[in-house]
Amino acid sequence: MIWYLSHPEVVIDPAVPVPDWGLSDRGRARVTALAATGWPKGPMTILTSPEVKARETATILAAPQGLAVKLVPGSGEVDRAATGYVSHDRHEALADALFAYPDISAEGWETARAAQGRVLAALSPFLAPDAGATIIVGHGGVGTLLWCHMTGLGISRAEDQPGIGSVWCADWDKGRLLPLHPWRPMESLVRGIWLDAGPYA
Repeated sequence: MIWYLSHPEVVIDPAVPVPDWGLSDRGRARVTALAATGWPKGPMTILTSPEVKARETATILAAPQGLAVKLVPGSGEVDRAATGYVSHDRHEALADALFAYPDISAEGWETARAAQGRVLAALSPFLAPDAGATIIVGHGGVGTLLWCHMTGLGISRAEDQPGIGSVWCADWDKGRLLPLHPWRPMESLVRGIWLDAGPYA
């Protein structure tokens, strides 16, 4: 089983590079509450993006069970350094363009196609039928691009997370990694089981 978890709320500071933003009090409280439910429970591999907010999320999840966290270079969010911090409305417009035109840069941002290829290359060594239960802690953008690859639906923002701090899951069947559940809020998880479990449609 594989879960992809996007980090929850962060402290937004225009003076700090986005990859260096950490979790806000609300974001930290949400992850702490999830960890307190007993999820995840080993044996489990936890992989994390190098960005601070993802590393903090992974560390909180791992602490109660004493699980190790492995940092995966190359698994960070879509590179948006060309613009740096932008207002929410502008960010949403650029994100719309990113997904709508996956081979064209949105004002200097990494293209969706390039980000998808980068993340697939970074995570592929850890995604194997014999890898066991794995949690990937990362970001909404590249998490959606990974999901789009797995589902074969093509790059589309229609597959994007419903809100920051969400999770999707997949599992192996006859050597193939198949999607089980699309993005849902992290609170939908209890001890690794979906509250509203059912086949992916």
